[in-house]
Amino acid sequence: MKSWNVGILLFDQVEILDFAGPYEVFGLAVHDRYQPTERLLFNVTTISESGSLIVTENNLKVTPDYSLTTAPAYDLLVIPGGPGVRKALLNQTLVNWVRARSGDTPWITSVCTGALLLAQAGLLDGKKATTHIDSIDWMRTQFPAIDVIDGVKYVDEDRIVTSGGVACGMHMSLHMVDRLAGREVAEDVSRIMQFETDFDKYSC
Repeated sequence: MKSWNVGILLFDQVEILDFAGPYEVFGLAVHDRYQPTERLLFNVTTISESGSLIVTENNLKVTPDYSLTTAPAYDLLVIPGGPGVRKALLNQTLVNWVRARSGDTPWITSVCTGALLLAQAGLLDGKKATTHIDSIDWMRTQFPAIDVIDGVKYVDEDRIVTSGGVACGMHMSLHMVDRLAGREVAEDVSRIMQFETDFDKYSC
């Protein structure tokens, strides 16, 4: 079975579960868990603008694997949210990197207000998308070209998938494991995490 490279963007005041939840989901996805030859299906690494240590919401310190300039090619990008998104939206270097990477990355995903960064990069125009429940109205006002959906865990627009707030990122990530590695692998991760999801219910 094929493996995929997953990159998770980090920035100061990122919401912890927004990136740690997907990191755990993708990191637990293996081929033949109970065989001696079990193999990770997703290679997950993290990126920040400079590659230097970042400080999350609630002051967890994390050292990313790469900077924007040293990050390798990815099959899937995860853009998390959190209070730091407000500053990230004004960071043209970050916005330009997300826009540029969208051209050669097969799948782009967001968690929570990370969708606003995708919107700022112009990647959601003419598409359905969702974000944290408290930012739905703001997103509708600021980005009228987007069909903003509420009341769902995630919105799948083929190569771009956005999710609601915080724990919704794990639903979205399990959905992507389901899409890429199959339902059996996704259900195995869900069981190991003891995090229940309905693969056929939460999307739009």
